[in-house]
Amino acid sequence: MSLRLPVAWLLLGRILAGLSGDYNLILAASFAYTADVSDRRGRTFRVAVLEACLGLAGMGASLLGGQWRHAQGYAAPFWLAFSASLAAALYAAVCMRESVAPRQPTRLLTLRHYASVLRLYAPGARGWEWRKLLLYSLAFFLVVSVHFGASDLLVLYELSTPLCWGSELIGYGSAAHYLAYLSSLLGLRLLQNCLEDGWVAEAGLLSNVLGLGAIALASTTPLMFTGYGLLFLSMTVTPVIRSKLSRLVDEKEQGALFAAVACVEGLCSLVATGVFNSLYPASLSFMKGFPFLFGAVLLLVPAQLSPPAASSKLGFQLPPSMEAKQSLLARNPPEPSPPPLICLIFFKSHPSCWLSLSHVGGSSTV
Repeated sequence: MSLRLPVAWLLLGRILAGLSGDYNLILAASFAYTADVSDRRGRTFRVAVLEACLGLAGMGASLLGGQWRHAQGYAAPFWLAFSASLAAALYAAVCMRESVAPRQPTRLLTLRHYASVLRLYAPGARGWEWRKLLLYSLAFFLVVSVHFGASDLLVLYELSTPLCWGSELIGYGSAAHYLAYLSSLLGLRLLQNCLEDGWVAEAGLLSNVLGLGAIALASTTPLMFTGYGLLFLSMTVTPVIRSKLSRLVDEKEQGALFAAVACVEGLCSLVATGVFNSLYPASLSFMKGFPFLFGAVLLLVPAQLSPPAASSKLGFQLPPSMEAKQSLLARNPPEPSPPPLICLIFFKSHPSCWLSLSHVGGSSTV
C-alpha cells in the first residue's frame, strides 16, 4: 500500500494468506490450545473469554479506526495490524509452552492431518457421539452464518432510509454490536451458576432472535439501538457449541476438531456473503429488513438441533459446593435417626398399626 503497487499484488497477498490458513488458523490454534489446558467444567467460560477478546478488539478498532484513517490514511492501521501479528507470533514461539505432552514428532506436509479431520466425521466410528458431532457442527454452521450475514448488512442498512446514519452513528452502532461479546461473557458467567450450558445456549439464541427481529423492524435510531441491546446474550451460543464439540472427542483430537470447526467457519463466511448479500437487494421492494428476519427464523433450527441435556428437566444445576455435599452424603450416608418419642408411645398403645407397617417395611423390631 505504501509503494502504490498494482491491485494484483493485493490479490497475491490474499492468496498467500489463504494458503497459510489466515485468520481461521489462528482461531483454530487458539481454541485448541484452550481446550488442551482447561478442564471440562471450565472450558466453556475460557472459550467465551477468547471470543470476548475478539469483540473487545473489534470494538476498539471501530471506535479508533475511522478517525485514525482520516488523520493518517490507510497505511498506518495496516502497520499496526502487522506489528500485532508479529508480536503474537513471537509470543507463541518463545513464551507459550506445549499443551500436549509428551510431544510426538510429526511432519508439516503430510496427508495424515487431513485424514484425522475426516475420521472425526466417519460414520460408525463413535456411535451416538458421531451423530451429536454432526448435529452440533450443523448448529454451529447456522449460527455463525446468520451472524456473518447480518453483520455484513448492518452498515448498508444503517446508511439507507429511514435511518440515514452518518459516520459517527455508524461507529457507535458498530461499538454497540461488538459490546455484545463482553455482555455475553458476563451473562455466561452468571447463568452458569444456575443453568446448564445447553440452556445458556438457548438463552443466547432467544437473544439473537429478539435482537434481529427488532433490527428488521427498526425505523428510528432508538429502535435500532434497542435491537443492539437485545443482542446482549447473542455471543453465548458459539462458546457453548465449541465446548460441547470438544467434549465429544479425545484429548489428542482437539487440534483436528478445531481445524474442522475453522473450516466450517470459513464456509460460513462464504455462504453467508452469497445468501444475505443476494437477499438484501431482492427484498428492498417489500421489506428492507427481511434478511434480518430471515436470519431470526433460521436460528430456530439450531434451537432444536442442540437441545439441553435430557438429564435435567428444568435445566437447573446445583452449585459446586452443594454438589460436593451431595457426593459426600452418597459416600457416607447418615445413620437413620430414632423415631420420635410420640411415635413410640403411639405404636406401643396400638400394636396393630405397627404390625401393618412391619409387613410393608420388612421390619418388626423397634
